[in-house]
Amino acid sequence: MAEVIMYYFSFNSPWSYLGDANLISIANRHQAKIVHKPTDFARVFPSTGGLPLPKRSPARKTYRLQELNRWRTYLDIPLITEPTHWPANERPSVGMILAGINNKLDIAPLASAILRALWAEDLNITDEKTLIKIAEDNGFDGANLIQKSRNKELDLQWIANANDALDSGVFGAPTYVLGNQLFWGQDRLQFLERALEETTQVN
Repeated sequence: MAEVIMYYFSFNSPWSYLGDANLISIANRHQAKIVHKPTDFARVFPSTGGLPLPKRSPARKTYRLQELNRWRTYLDIPLITEPTHWPANERPSVGMILAGINNKLDIAPLASAILRALWAEDLNITDEKTLIKIAEDNGFDGANLIQKSRNKELDLQWIANANDALDSGVFGAPTYVLGNQLFWGQDRLQFLERALEETTQVN
């Protein structure tokens, strides 16, 4: 049976974007399954001691930008550190992802494309027309997913993801959960891969 990686992420997190492609590559190498869990970290932070970016100290904000620039260079991928339409209202994009999941679609390419749209292409992921085009460019029925994304029941599913995150000990984005192990931040992906390798050896 394939190992399962629970992937708690936020479209507003540049770290989620920076780690997304590597996560998928690791999962493919080890034939692991990724379960996408888009998470509202505004619901997670108050219970875990986290602060939204505007409330962090100037020193932390400055260091964050240094790290983003370092990782952008190291990974050699495009990254806009302060996108025009960021922070975005995540609800439309999260709704599309949840609707896709509920309809048994492989939404990994769509989630990756939305992250890339915000952090590399400077697109407005709050705009439904933009999301429809992103979806269609990646082989999805964008109009259908947008229609389904408006279902109010998906709000409860989004809240449930945040509750699942808290129950699992998650406090920041992205976090990858493998069994009872948490790996917080895209810079921990090498340890996630080592854990997958160890699991494979045991099995």
